[in-house]
Amino acid sequence: MTGGPEPLSAAAREALRRELADLRTERASVAATLGGPDDEVGDRADQADELQRADELDRLDARIAEIDGRLAEGAAAGTPPTDAIGVGSSVTVRFSDGTESAFHIGELADADDPALVTADSPLGRALVGHRTGDTVTYATPAGRTTAVVLSLG
Repeated sequence: MTGGPEPLSAAAREALRRELADLRTERASVAATLGGPDDEVGDRADQADELQRADELDRLDARIAEIDGRLAEGAAAGTPPTDAIGVGSSVTVRFSDGTESAFHIGELADADDPALVTADSPLGRALVGHRTGDTVTYATPAGRTTAVVLSLG
């Protein structure tokens, strides 16, 4: 990672926009269940429930702000590089066992995105800065292995 604004691939940008829309919908739903400042909350269970919803609202607000910031940063950075692998790049590699995989390089892990490799993972660190045709070596739980960069887009 460069320390400056990191670009976003079109796929990553779209995934963030979808997540943002879902979060805003969920936030509106949670906010609608919270009482106003003049509303009297019932017993302790009601108070605990109200606090839990307020905490959920805070969590949603934090994630919304994080995504808004990342989208703004991605827009400021421009398009991902096409001459060398970096954050936002889409790559296809052939692993040492002969299998091929296409994925994109991102900066934040996302359990809902199986085609994402983070730039700070062993494979991501090995790939960043390389070009089509390069062979990279990286650590796995089973030991060191290699991958060949087949394409970069």
